[in-house]
Amino acid sequence: MIGNRLRPRLAWAIATTVLATCLGSSKLAAEPAGPDAKLWEKTVDGAIQFLRKSQDPQDGSFSKQSSIGVTGVALTGVLETGRIPTSDPLVANGLKYLESLVNPKDGHIAGDNPKVQLKNYVTAVNVMALAASKDPKYRKIVADGAKFLKELQWDEGEQKTPADNFYGGFGYDSKNRPDLSNTQFALDALRAAGIPPSDEAYKKAMVFVSRCQNRKSEANDQPWADKINDGSFIYSAAGPGETKVLDTTDPAAAKPGYASMTYAGIKSMIYAGVDKNDPRVKAAWEWIRKHYSVEENVGMPANRRQQGLYYYYHTMAKCLDALGVDFVEDDKGVKHDWRKDLTEALAKRQRPEGSWTNQADRWMEGDPNLVTGYALMTLSYCKPKK
Repeated sequence: MIGNRLRPRLAWAIATTVLATCLGSSKLAAEPAGPDAKLWEKTVDGAIQFLRKSQDPQDGSFSKQSSIGVTGVALTGVLETGRIPTSDPLVANGLKYLESLVNPKDGHIAGDNPKVQLKNYVTAVNVMALAASKDPKYRKIVADGAKFLKELQWDEGEQKTPADNFYGGFGYDSKNRPDLSNTQFALDALRAAGIPPSDEAYKKAMVFVSRCQNRKSEANDQPWADKINDGSFIYSAAGPGETKVLDTTDPAAAKPGYASMTYAGIKSMIYAGVDKNDPRVKAAWEWIRKHYSVEENVGMPANRRQQGLYYYYHTMAKCLDALGVDFVEDDKGVKHDWRKDLTEALAKRQRPEGSWTNQADRWMEGDPNLVTGYALMTLSYCKPKK
């Protein structure tokens, strides 16, 4: 018979082993994890040097002619790598530009008269950048930005109930249909702003996020949910449902998921406080194990797998960091040091002047400032272990 004092310890050990097995955790192993420190530093420093030269010398912005959200992405990446202080001119001038975008009347950070469809993304990335600066003077701006984002969520304020497949999601604004990409950025920003997982916004978001998964359950009542049933995530559950893999408007048609959205789905659940052993997370994790790659956005058609690659990278890195795993053990039993893999994948794609760009120019990934920002955001989660 096991003594009473040993039972809690045994239960804890069993629970820890089960979690490690489910998520491919390496924390119980003695293997070192992470990239080569010199390679990581060289890659990050090269990117920062590129951004120094590409920053607008007049107002501190990046690619504002394309989108006023690019500056927020670039600064978030720079700040989260921790390689330069907030007093550095690159950061200080960039933050001043973000201050100029604060709209005190509406609470967003997208300028005086922004395009309607930019309000969510732009405010979200700018909240993340200002929060990453850790400057107390931005505390109210960040809080107001988070409040504004919550007001964009599709819920009772837009006459939606949990029975509606728009419910809980975030779109480009409060009028455009929600999608998982906009939703993950909004939740990233809420988390950066210090909004706890117990907040109603996360709970509502989980209604929408769960419906974006190819998994029939009490959490997903959509007509296509059991057509594939592999745990992957699609772009949007709203309306007839949408995946970037296929072009279909049939609400009952199968909708294959793909890697960037599957990582986004898992990450959003973890940020919302969903347990790692929740069936939704475990099903998605099994899909990831079968489709691990740092070479392409798996699940997309062959001619589209390079599209959105750098968006995919930073979503992947954030997700795996949120899960707290050092290695991903694939379905063949091979262990992948994802931080090392991502760092090396970025290093070999980096251009001589320190930037990145995507020849599969979709979703603005032909813009080197945006893509370099994504790359730095990715690398910030791949820091070498000290």
